[in-house]
Amino acid sequence: MDRKEFVKKLGMGVMSFPLLVRCVGNDIAPITDDEEINEGETNTDCVRTASETQGPFPTKDPDSLTRVNIIGDRSGVDLDIEITILNINESCTPLEGAIVDIWHCDKDGYYSEYGGTQMQQVNYTSNHFLRGRQVADSNGKVAFTSIFPGWYQGRATHIHVHVYNSSGNSLLVTQIAFPEGSNSAVVQVNAASQYGYTKGMNGYTYNANDNVFGDGVSTEMSSISGSLSNGFSLTHNIVVSG
Repeated sequence: MDRKEFVKKLGMGVMSFPLLVRCVGNDIAPITDDEEINEGETNTDCVRTASETQGPFPTKDPDSLTRVNIIGDRSGVDLDIEITILNINESCTPLEGAIVDIWHCDKDGYYSEYGGTQMQQVNYTSNHFLRGRQVADSNGKVAFTSIFPGWYQGRATHIHVHVYNSSGNSLLVTQIAFPEGSNSAVVQVNAASQYGYTKGMNGYTYNANDNVFGDGVSTEMSSISGSLSNGFSLTHNIVVSG
């Protein structure tokens, strides 16, 4: 989805991002902030999406967070998220009315609503950033405006998702994986120290070694397009037994 079109629909403004660099062999080549990428692919084969752990930081009261804009008080590189819920029991037709909760960490790897070892410097227990709920439309789609997730030790970049039917019965808990590569959005964003992404890729856990994705991400891989200047867009199909 075109970033400007997406943002116009939501009444949001866009950010502008400065220049950074990437390594190509032993050389340093510039990544201009308008360099477009289009990478990854989503599940189009009507294969049920893999179930994953809910993780240690699920949303405590998701029905109170029905919203499109989930950024809250966080900052980072813009990310538009569009998820399509498909019903494998009906030849992967869209599942209208599905309730979709998503949550992910901020640029520093922190989750809202929780304290503990990851939150030693800031108490996030009363904050609700980067969490939201939407109900799928007639095309099975939900859309969120967010920022590009950071990462933390042992995990690749990811987004958590919990899908319910229209009656509120749980259908699937899963996670969304991000494409990786030398010029991927993951690499570009984590090099963008101008936006506060200070970790870079040193110590990053790639999908193949991730403690959740290590067994494969064929049904969990997203498609990413866009650029730093216009923001990135993530699209993903989630196939459930509706």
